[in-house]
Amino acid sequence: MTLESSLRADIVEVGRRMYAREYTDANAGNISVRLGADRLLMTPKNVCKGFMTPDMMCITDLDGKKLQGDLDPSTEMLMHLEVYRHRPDVQAVVHAHPPTATGFAVAGIPLDRAVLAEVLTTLGSIPIAEYATPSTSELPEAVRKYIRAHDGMLLANHGALTVGPDLFAAYYKMETIEHFAKISLVARLLGRENLITRQEVDRLQGLRGMYGIKSPAPICADPPSVDIGADAGDIADCQIVQAPSAPSSSGTRLVPNFIDGRGSIRPDGDGQIRLTYRELSALIEDAIRNLR
Repeated sequence: MTLESSLRADIVEVGRRMYAREYTDANAGNISVRLGADRLLMTPKNVCKGFMTPDMMCITDLDGKKLQGDLDPSTEMLMHLEVYRHRPDVQAVVHAHPPTATGFAVAGIPLDRAVLAEVLTTLGSIPIAEYATPSTSELPEAVRKYIRAHDGMLLANHGALTVGPDLFAAYYKMETIEHFAKISLVARLLGRENLITRQEVDRLQGLRGMYGIKSPAPICADPPSVDIGADAGDIADCQIVQAPSAPSSSGTRLVPNFIDGRGSIRPDGDGQIRLTYRELSALIEDAIRNLR
């Protein structure tokens, strides 16, 4: 079996898994892999990912020109091309609409809280790329802000995007995002999350090397200032993780984070109400709307 035929079969299998797990419906979602230094193998447009065959795939160059295939490449090819331009280490891109993670994207809530050690060591955090009209040049522009620092992100009111050193690695990151979203949703419905402290986050980041996990960027040393000062056009060069600091003498590794009915105001264990910049902005916008 040649490399190309193997990759075609892998795309079919990943598409089948995505459809079986309900990460895609109808003709949604798209997949691509590098085929040598200057070519891509990509899913076609208007085809259900659960019922593809190897011969359906398209071959394009890195400028998006179709080189081979009876069908046309995905209408969201521009987003894939943008990833490959900025991440020479990436060999595969997966885009899907996993329901719970997409729910967070629709709600405008990034998956950036320090909740699961496994997520912190593999993906770090999952930001939200701002809304862009699908299949237009706006989408790659939105993805560009985060792709240099992240292997996975939510797309506002759209879905999720993951990348990896091979196709299955990119797909497994999509599974991780959806699994993380489900756990986060349950914890928030139950009214509290125990957040991993900043000190433990730093310790977990140090374990990446031991596990052989390569991250495109480190976790930001000072997330609040980065978040508040970031302009919409800035390119992220580190990963924002919301993690509380604990007194160095306490040895505490988990801090209770209580959530009210709206899921935004968070009275911590000391009785004080703490808000992230994003949550404060949402409250102000809501108050202004109610005054009109």
